[in-house]
Formats: sequence, C-alpha cells, structure tokens
Amino acid sequence: MEIRTVAAEFIGTLLLVFFAVGSAVLAADYIGALGISLAFGFTLLALTYTLGPISGSHLNPAVTLAMLLEGRVALRTAIEYWIAQLVGAIAGAALLLLLAKQVPGLNVDGAFGTNGYGDRSAVHINTGGAFLAEVVLTFLLVFVWLAVTHKVAVVGFGPLALGFVLALVHLVGVPLTGASVNPFRSLGPALFAGGGALSQLWLFIVAPLIGAVLAAFAHQVVQPHGAPVLIADERALGAHRAAEHPPAPGEPTEPTEPPRSAEG
Repeated sequence: MEIRTVAAEFIGTLLLVFFAVGSAVLAADYIGALGISLAFGFTLLALTYTLGPISGSHLNPAVTLAMLLEGRVALRTAIEYWIAQLVGAIAGAALLLLLAKQVPGLNVDGAFGTNGYGDRSAVHINTGGAFLAEVVLTFLLVFVWLAVTHKVAVVGFGPLALGFVLALVHLVGVPLTGASVNPFRSLGPALFAGGGALSQLWLFIVAPLIGAVLAAFAHQVVQPHGAPVLIADERALGAHRAAEHPPAPGEPTEPTEPPRSAEG
C-alpha cells in the first residue's frame, strides 16, 4: 500500500464533504444553488491542485472505477482508494454534523445535504428522471476527468477544467436531485440523515457508477489505447520531461528543430 496516495484520498474526500456539502447544510439560505455549485467547484479545484500530483485526487469512487476500466490504476489500488474515500466521506459528514449541532435551530434530520427525488427533490423529479440525470451528469464529469488527466496525475491546467465541470454539474443538478455524481458523497451524509435519504440512497450509488462506465467506454472510442500522440502533446510532454530531467554537464542535447537553410 502507498500510504501517501491513500492518505490523500482520505483527506481529500473528507474535506470535499465537509466544505462542499457543508455549504448546502450551513449556508444554503444565504448563497443559494449558485453558491453551492461554486462551493463544490472551488473545493474540488483547490483539492485537485493540492492532491492531484499525489493520488490523482479522485475523491469519488465513480472516477476511480473509470480509471480502473481504462487500465490507469490496478485493482488493488482502486480498492485502497475506495476504502479511503468511503472512510473519508463518513468522517467528513461526522465532522460536519458536529459543527451543525452547534448552530441553534438548525435541523439536519432527513436532509443534511443529502440527495433525493420525488418529494425530496426541489422540482419533485420522479425516479426515472433522477436516475437519468445522475447518469448523464456523472458521465460529463468523468469524461472530462479522463480527458484532462495524463494516466492518473492531474497537473497543469487540468484542475481548472475539473472544478468548472463540477460546478456546472451542480448548477444543473442541484434543483433536480441535489447532484450526487459521487456515491460516497451521498452515502456519508445519508448515514446521519436517515429516513428518506437512506431509502433513496441506492439510486445515488448505482446511477453514478453507470455514468462512469459509459464515460470510460466513450473515452476509449474517441481516444483509444495506442492512438497516435498529437504533435502538440508530444511537444508538451517533451518539454515537461526536459524540465524535469535536464541534461548533465557535458551531455549532448537533442536539437528541438532542424537547422534552417540560408534561403529560409
């Protein structure tokens, strides 16, 4: 087991649940759906810049599943990530509950930032609509994730795309289901909310995982294994490797461009 990567997934998922779900639990009346969406996006953005080079900052079993299907992580690594994410989500929800209990008059029973459909949805979306929404929203999130990561690590401007897409997903999904797209983000708060949150939890576990599988399949269609590397990618990777491994003193360097003739 690589302790650093497992610890990164645990801490990251804990903080994602505490801050992002916390925005819905503690501040929804003040920031509204837009503020909640930005809180999710900004939290993921910050955590991905911080933890992306260590573990990939998945913080979501659906993302890890897609990475596994693409062969980017081994099964053992995926299982370790899932355990860390599950424990982190529960710990983050417990810490959030402890804070919420200090706010007089704040009722967390049955709600507590959980996801839902029917009478637990702001627009009363039915079961089929909620299932479809979660599949499509997770598909978008995971598809972008696969596209902007090189194998596992998230570097460069990748975190910006991930933060933006999670905010977009919540802008659409908050009125529908509360926007899960992350089974453990739903499970952690539901354990403490109880009632309808637990009885409807199955949908927010199954639908995001299906969305992740479809995203992995679609990504393989547009960027299959062994596809030619684009020239821009080749240059970027070459420059990145050159910066990481500069030639030793006296070691010849490879020319970046062929010499031009006098005629130009």
